[in-house]
Amino acid sequence: MKKIALAVLFALTLLPAVALAQVSIRIGPPPVVVERPGPPPERGFVWINGYQRWDGGRYVWVPGHYERPPHPGAHWVAHRYVHRHGGYVFVEGHWR
Repeated sequence: MKKIALAVLFALTLLPAVALAQVSIRIGPPPVVVERPGPPPERGFVWINGYQRWDGGRYVWVPGHYERPPHPGAHWVAHRYVHRHGGYVFVEGHWR
């Protein structure tokens, strides 16, 4: 029983490190695809631009979409790639 408890405790201590793991990609992302969104589905919706997602061996375009902000005054910070240590790291878009 002690071994199982220690194993669980050890696994829980590694959990934050896994959450912070980032993949560094040597190939820079291709140009952004210019999308022409139609009208929003309802008043108050905001267009979220698409982005290039790394699929393990190539980039794949993820199309944009409309989304309702989580609270009044919120604005979208777009997905982006940051150049770090000779590679590119994806930074997830989020509401601010």
